[in-house]
Amino acid sequence: MPLPKEPTHKASILRDIPPILIQTKQSDLDKPLTPRLVHSTQPTVAKSPSSSQPELSTPRSKLKATPGKLKSPRRQRTSNAAKLFVLDTNVLMHDPMSLFRFAEHDVFLPLITLEELDDHKKGMSEVARNARQVSRYLDSLMEQNDDLSAGFCLNSLGHIDATGNLHLQSQELSAELPNILPTGKADNQILSVVYSLAQQHSTKEVVLVSKDINMRIKARALGLLAEDYFNDQVLEDRDLLYSGLLELAPDFWDKNSKGMESWQQAGLTYYKISGPAVKDMLINQFVFCDAGLPLVAQVKEINGRMAILQTLRDYSHSKNSVWGITARNREQNLALNLLMNTNCDFVTILGQAGTGKTLLALAAGLSQVLESRQYSEIIVTRATVSVGEDIGFLPGTEEEKMAPWMGAFEDNLEVLNNPHLTTNHDWGRQNPTAELIKSKVKIKSMNFMRGRTFLNKYLIIDEAQNLSPKQMKTLITRAGPGTKIVCLGNLSQIDTPYLTEGSSGLSYVVERFKGWPHSGHITLQRGERSRLADFAAESL
Repeated sequence: MPLPKEPTHKASILRDIPPILIQTKQSDLDKPLTPRLVHSTQPTVAKSPSSSQPELSTPRSKLKATPGKLKSPRRQRTSNAAKLFVLDTNVLMHDPMSLFRFAEHDVFLPLITLEELDDHKKGMSEVARNARQVSRYLDSLMEQNDDLSAGFCLNSLGHIDATGNLHLQSQELSAELPNILPTGKADNQILSVVYSLAQQHSTKEVVLVSKDINMRIKARALGLLAEDYFNDQVLEDRDLLYSGLLELAPDFWDKNSKGMESWQQAGLTYYKISGPAVKDMLINQFVFCDAGLPLVAQVKEINGRMAILQTLRDYSHSKNSVWGITARNREQNLALNLLMNTNCDFVTILGQAGTGKTLLALAAGLSQVLESRQYSEIIVTRATVSVGEDIGFLPGTEEEKMAPWMGAFEDNLEVLNNPHLTTNHDWGRQNPTAELIKSKVKIKSMNFMRGRTFLNKYLIIDEAQNLSPKQMKTLITRAGPGTKIVCLGNLSQIDTPYLTEGSSGLSYVVERFKGWPHSGHITLQRGERSRLADFAAESL
């Protein structure tokens, strides 16, 4: 590519360089000004009546990219403009329903995407199943629509929200990319298609949707619009995730004690309150107030502006120990209240390493299986996603194959089997042996869960942050009558590709189950493993 010609004269000072300015709409005048670098050969000037500072933009027709001149990918976008979304293969393999998630906008699939789907359709993995499901959707769409050139109506399969059309590449679409990008790579072929579509459709915004970060970076470097797939995002910021704990204002009693009723039942105190604080509460949410009269309670009922709060059992006292384990902080006490509540069928516990998630869940499970006999046995499973390089296939039975992944449970079982912890138990007037405990704890692989039904089981799902929403749904729907499911995880330790804190299955179920009368959630804050582990978690 030839170099651009040298300038005929030099600017003496910076203000001799003509500014590149924008025309703005009346609806955009109230928005804050955002400087934007663009390329234009015919800049136009328009001043906002609410500001003396000019804005920057350019007509869309001047934004067509050329291989030798890369423009800024941050082009002016209008919220109501028609868009054409080009889907990368990883989006389809991540969520087969992504074809129907773009509302009134059109979807385009390059032929290389279909080739990659065909390459990944073999096998029993989640990716292979998703690839086959996408192929079935495409086949059904073709049967409902005959005209290939006009596209396929996405709502023809019953998805009424998808009013756009699906377009398949039916002719060669290519654009000259920089020579540094090899044309034989599938990602670059998709970029070439997006590049060509952006030049052909001047009235539409052509947007590449990909879960591959590097793919999006290359697209933006070429001046193309690129986005992540946001439909699977439960929340944008991890700090917005429901914590299960609400701190009440210092003047809580002054503003909400009018007409308050209180009574005791089964050794617990109940408060019936009404006031402005009720609107922020959810059923089974924990509330606390340290100012004035201290209060730690759980919301048991909400009816309009009225709520009933129930005080909690103090599991930090040795007389209320669970299998010899007592709570060391407030959050652990709240977690044990959820785990020991037989009316709570689904419990999620988040926390960093060393906060006691696994130990509390196992202690509550052993107490309810061997002491109160609320459940018949404990089933433990987890996602087998390795932190480092895979060590290959493992020999033995299902439990023997899962044993290397269950080291954390083995360590906690050794702690719970310590005779110094179980001396206060009166189970059959003798302490259960280690063999009896292990006979009640079964380790199962997630690969064989589909189609099963667990009756009267205590199911623990460890490392749940590595599960997708679909995998989480598959596991939770295995629960039969009398089964309790406990999900444990740490969102800062996600090892599954294409999963983030916002799209993890653990975040998904926390947000979907909040407020359900038979579920509860708590986030553990303080580590209790050791001072070395606490310092490492904070400093490293």
